[in-house]
Amino acid sequence: MNNKNINLNRSDLEIYLKKRFPTLSTNQIKSALDEIFDSIVYAVAKGERVEIRNFGVFSAKKISPRKFVNPKTKKVSYLSETTTLHFKPSKNLMSKI
Repeated sequence: MNNKNINLNRSDLEIYLKKRFPTLSTNQIKSALDEIFDSIVYAVAKGERVEIRNFGVFSAKKISPRKFVNPKTKKVSYLSETTTLHFKPSKNLMSKI
């Protein structure tokens, strides 16, 4: 498996989709991406796992409580448990990268 760090942001995705589907307007592409991303975030926030075949899986990842030190004031503070959005790419996607 290839472990290159490849970054793909939203604007890159919009450009790719505009080239792939030239009949769609930029606003149509943006609104479609908004709908897709919003529904993924909403489902994961409800505790569901979102799997897109041959692309990957979106899920919630819990980060345990921890302490941290402010480097400027040296004050010790504590962060409670947090949840973040986690993406695991599929084997198919990783082989294409």
